[in-house]
Amino acid sequence: TARLGAAGAGYAALTAVIARANVALAAEALGAMESATELTRDYLMTRKQFGRPIGSFQALAHRFSDLLIELEQARSAVIDAAGHLADEAASRDRHIAAARNLLGRAGRLVAEEAIQMHGGIAMTREYELAHIAKRIVMTDHRFGDTDYHLERFIELSAA
Repeated sequence: TARLGAAGAGYAALTAVIARANVALAAEALGAMESATELTRDYLMTRKQFGRPIGSFQALAHRFSDLLIELEQARSAVIDAAGHLADEAASRDRHIAAARNLLGRAGRLVAEEAIQMHGGIAMTREYELAHIAKRIVMTDHRFGDTDYHLERFIELSAA
C-alpha cells in the first residue's frame, strides 16, 4: 500500500483502470438488457392468446414501454460515464457511480419484468432469457453493487 500511496502515480493508474472496468461492466449490463428486451419483444409478438399476440394487450404494452424507457436511461448513463473517463478522478468517479447505480436498478427491473412477461418458460435452463437475467444481476455485484455506488455518488457529490 505504501508504494501505491494516495498521491502516487501507481494509485492513480489503478483507479483509472478500475474506472474503465466499471464502464465496461455497465456496457455489458446494457447489452444484456438490450438482449432481454429483444427476446421479450419477440415473445410478446409471437405468443398468442384469444387469437391475437399478447403484446397487443394494453397492460403488457405499457409494461414493455416501461422497459424501453429504462433501457434508454441506461444507454444514456453508459454514454455519459464513458464520456467522462478522461475527467479528473472525482468527476470521473461520480459519473461512473451514477451510471452503475442506475444500471443496477434498471437492470434488475428489466430482468424481472422480462421474466414476468415470458412466464414460467423464462426460468428454464434451455431458454436464453434465464442466462441473460442472471448475467444482468451478477454484473451489479462486481466492483460494488447498486448501494455501494449510490453511497459513492453521494460521497463524491458532497466533496
